Amino acid sequence: MDKKEIISKSDFILSLGTMLSNNKEEVRDSIIESIAKTNAQFVYMHPIDNIDLKLYYTQFIKYEVGSEEGILALLLNTFVKESNDTIKKYIDSLDLGYLSAESSAGEEEFEEAYDNSLNCKFKTLIIGDDLIEHPRVENIIKFISIIKEYTDFNVIILDNNFEEKINACTNLQLEEVEELKSFDGTVIYRLIEDESTQDLIASKSFAQIAKVANNDKVYLNYKSSKVEKTIKVDDKLNGTIAISKITGSNEELFNGYRYKQVKIQKVDE
Repeated sequence: MDKKEIISKSDFILSLGTMLSNNKEEVRDSIIESIAKTNAQFVYMHPIDNIDLKLYYTQFIKYEVGSEEGILALLLNTFVKESNDTIKKYIDSLDLGYLSAESSAGEEEFEEAYDNSLNCKFKTLIIGDDLIEHPRVENIIKFISIIKEYTDFNVIILDNNFEEKINACTNLQLEEVEELKSFDGTVIYRLIEDESTQDLIASKSFAQIAKVANNDKVYLNYKSSKVEKTIKVDDKLNGTIAISKITGSNEELFNGYRYKQVKIQKVDE
């Protein structure tokens, strides 16, 4: 079965690290199809809520930017019930309270997801593009590989190159989860789309923190990058992460991990 068919047949779907935006339309449509066909439980996990998915997800687990490694450790603890002694020892050593607190994703949320999965027969875990350039990607690959081997999830990796790395992973010796970095202040998310725009899509909360208004022209300052954007306040967007839709760029700001802390400067200042 191809990825689309697997998703559409699933009765429990958990997605991590993808907003399922316009260029993921086939994946999103397959999830919606599975809900229509099987009344699938859909758990959406991401730092940004997606207004277009509200009608469809049964549970939204919001986590802090940068905490994907910790989130995968919590998924390991929740869903890996049978494994080898080394993995069991690792899971038993996890500081769940710390991981939950630092990622802002409660242990009870994972318990709810697990309980909702118990009576499901065809489960799918969707791994998105956000994880590819995470600073802790090597350990993340090991987590995903273990979930793939020791759970009944069909694991779907949306990026083909990332999928190859996971399929080639043979070293399952997990490292301790690195101390989770705090992303405070003004944070932008690079959303890969078919077309780039000059807009920076922001919530009212983001605009207030950055002290900007709709249609203001601003510079996004990040290390050596200084990129001009136009603020577009979107009433449907919540939280304090702004979205920049882009296809590709040589700017340091738009390379590496998808989330960046930036300083906002009005163009006329």
